[in-house]
Amino acid sequence: MTLGLCSKNSIEQRDADSTNPVFLDIGTQILERCSGVPLVIRTIASTLSIKETEREWRSFKDNELARISQKDGEILPTLKLSYDHLPAHLKHCFAYCRLYPKDYRIQVQTLVQLWIAQGFVKQSEPNQSLEEIGLDYFKDLAERSFFQEIIEYFDGRMGCKMHDLMHDLAELVAGRESGILDSNSNTGEVDEICRHITIDFQIYPSFKGRKLRTLLHFRNEKYEKMSEATWDFIISNCRCLRVLELEGLDLDIVPHSIHKLKHLRYLDLSRNDLKILPKSICKLLNLQVLELDLCLKLKELPEKIEKLVNLTHLSCIGCWSLTHMPRGIGKLTSLQRLSMFVVDERGSRSAAAAAAAADLSELGGLNNLRGLLWIKNLGFVKNAKEEFRAANLKEKQHLESLGLDRGYTYR
Repeated sequence: MTLGLCSKNSIEQRDADSTNPVFLDIGTQILERCSGVPLVIRTIASTLSIKETEREWRSFKDNELARISQKDGEILPTLKLSYDHLPAHLKHCFAYCRLYPKDYRIQVQTLVQLWIAQGFVKQSEPNQSLEEIGLDYFKDLAERSFFQEIIEYFDGRMGCKMHDLMHDLAELVAGRESGILDSNSNTGEVDEICRHITIDFQIYPSFKGRKLRTLLHFRNEKYEKMSEATWDFIISNCRCLRVLELEGLDLDIVPHSIHKLKHLRYLDLSRNDLKILPKSICKLLNLQVLELDLCLKLKELPEKIEKLVNLTHLSCIGCWSLTHMPRGIGKLTSLQRLSMFVVDERGSRSAAAAAAAADLSELGGLNNLRGLLWIKNLGFVKNAKEEFRAANLKEKQHLESLGLDRGYTYR
């Protein structure tokens, strides 16, 4: 057990002369305080791995660990020591995970986008994107055992879970700033200090949301369609929102007044029954991420989309009813993800409508695109040679895969 604590996680990471009996003796004494819980052993070991001297190890044992209560079953205070040793930016990121239910499979790239929307991710290297920095944050936390069951999907995206004890720790350190509201919750307990909420929309929110920055939703068995009153509440009372996640609520309309959420950076409308989006959505000048995946009835994106100058992710996977991309999309040079580009079916639309549609040349300046780009309806390109040259696909060095579709009818 001593070697499990010391040699694997700590001693192998330092010079050979540190594997002396003194380190092993201190490690043994520390191990006795870990209650035999593997998670606690791993997290304490990761904390020790960044301590270089015998003096630091002994100080950890005699000062920090000695202050922890020895009462039976009190594991959390010992576990919290590892949290206390995190740098500030990782503390914010970990505490934010309190918003996920226990045993929930977390989508890592989505979590990173939420961290970015909250301003937790700071750019220190100009050549490194915020997403790359955020993934480094995640890896740092994972190495310290704050996440587990990490898997990589076929498309390169990752998933993970949190141990129940880690979830309890996240709840402890988040305090009153974050919460999950379900059918058993008393909304009156949520006060003005609260900044981040996961909510079940069958509950009409009675708390004050003026300073709320995150509103997430997880659909449950007692799901009811989101009401107009809930929309009114969100837009009227939650003006500081940075993250709004409304996936799979059977929404058929987004109100024009959504533009009042001027601080919004992340908006997820995936898996809804939307046919169009309001033009006012283009007034959300701080918007960074717009998720529209599997909005099967969505026919078009709003005109003047080029106003969304901070947009980095526009995802519309499975939006097979889209007829075209709006002219001006090529001006969104910050885009890092554009999952699908739809070539206009010019023959079936009026001249005015066709004039409002983007052609392949608008891809020309989008050289920051990453991941997958699917180009649909290539069979309708009239000047293929010129448009492909203008699309400048060879300069999109960050793209991992490119899908080409001559055009089929999905509607």
